Amino acid sequence: MTGRRTDVLDIRELLRHIQAGESGRHIAHALHLTRKTVAKYREWAAHHNLLTGPLPTPEELARLLTQEQTATPRPSTPSSVEPYRAIVLDLRERGVEVAAIFRRLHDDYGYSGSYASVHRFVRRLEPHPPDVTIRLERQPGEEAQVDFGSAGWMIDPRTCQLHRAWVFVMTLAYSRHQYVEFVFDQKVETWLRLHRHAFEYFGGVPRRIVLDNLKAGIIKACFDDPQVQRAYRECAEHYGFLIAPCDPQQPQQKGKVESGVHYVKRNFLAGREPAPLPENNLKVLKWVEQTAGLRIHGTTRRQPLAQFRQFEQAALLPLPETPFEPAVWKQVKLHRDCYVHFDKAYYSAPFRYVGQTLWVRGDDRTVRLYADHLLIATHPRAAAPGERITHLDHLPPDKADALTLTPARCRQEAARIGPATLRLVTQLLNERPVDRLRSARRLLRLADSYGPLRLEQACARALRFEAVTYSAVKRILKNGLEGDESPSAAEPPGGPGRPTFARTPQELLAGGGG
Repeated sequence: MTGRRTDVLDIRELLRHIQAGESGRHIAHALHLTRKTVAKYREWAAHHNLLTGPLPTPEELARLLTQEQTATPRPSTPSSVEPYRAIVLDLRERGVEVAAIFRRLHDDYGYSGSYASVHRFVRRLEPHPPDVTIRLERQPGEEAQVDFGSAGWMIDPRTCQLHRAWVFVMTLAYSRHQYVEFVFDQKVETWLRLHRHAFEYFGGVPRRIVLDNLKAGIIKACFDDPQVQRAYRECAEHYGFLIAPCDPQQPQQKGKVESGVHYVKRNFLAGREPAPLPENNLKVLKWVEQTAGLRIHGTTRRQPLAQFRQFEQAALLPLPETPFEPAVWKQVKLHRDCYVHFDKAYYSAPFRYVGQTLWVRGDDRTVRLYADHLLIATHPRAAAPGERITHLDHLPPDKADALTLTPARCRQEAARIGPATLRLVTQLLNERPVDRLRSARRLLRLADSYGPLRLEQACARALRFEAVTYSAVKRILKNGLEGDESPSAAEPPGGPGRPTFARTPQELLAGGGG
């Protein structure tokens, strides 16, 4: 019957009013219907002898309505796509999309209808099955689900400023007991620290952790082979749990913790003014114990805290003897200066790896560098941003030498060679205003080519003739004059202590009139 309501209970209520002899105006006002609709139902009831006698049960009324609908189906207007049914079926079997089918019908067969008509026609040809969800219940200690959720704004006690906060929730799948903590970031080290806190709070470790594909845990989401963060893999191996990422775009696979995050936001956070984050963390654990843990859960119909203490706590894996030390793994490039950049500081690596991509593992105290799983460098963690941590043997020899070049080091090396060398180097370093540090270092390197003894003799000869320069000492060594007491090319032409002139005074004054 056209226009009648499909809710069986509402129709039964309408029949009760009709059998009571109420007017159409009164029935329409009481049931929020139009008088025309009441009149049609009255006519329909008279046709089926329902104006008197006992009311039919809801089952009988539903059966009557179904029989009527089957016997007198509504006339329907044929689809404008019906003449092209065979073409549409053939194209769909070959995997052609609806939009392409519409374009093909329009261009090749002169179809003048709309895309919506084609879409409706295909949907009737290929009805979609209902979206069915299967609820999986776990055994005690078998599984926990973890997730982050937005927690609004909280006060950072270090700066007394408002910052966006996040809530971390780990929910045990059997008991629905949960651990909750607020943080200001979702970094890998924060993610690992929160797992440690949750396991310590529960006093044990579930056998598997179900998580969404967030970057702190999963580098790349994939149905078959998701790439897990190396640091998170280390954490799982330390505590003995399995990592079970959800399938991409399937957050319902961790619906228990999704509900837990929403419950924290609706119950604990709702209506609260911004407060310091540490204060909220103290309050939320008290709320977990006294409110969330003692409520009757909507699905299990049990108290989560009681279920945890009675069944699940003893079923968890035991905690390891030592807690996990969070470490961060990161791929970095070794630059031309033989340093990698990690967490705002710089660490050296052997120069033969320049240009290659290395793995860095950083924990609270140590930074380690790896090339193809081979440990190539270990450094203490930098104490401040911008600090450079260097092993000199990582640098090319000439670069390392330049890095450690100081006046004090030059004097120490000169003293080991001999007093004349020390005296000459000291004079070079004391010269003003020109900086002679490099000249001093080049002079000391002559010992590598000519030996310390010859260099010491050459420095002594240069000092006698006041030729305190690198070039003079090198010329003495090159000509083999360090042991010769006679004047040489290294001596001033006028002799020791005398000025040197290119021409005599007579030559300068000749013909000068002076």
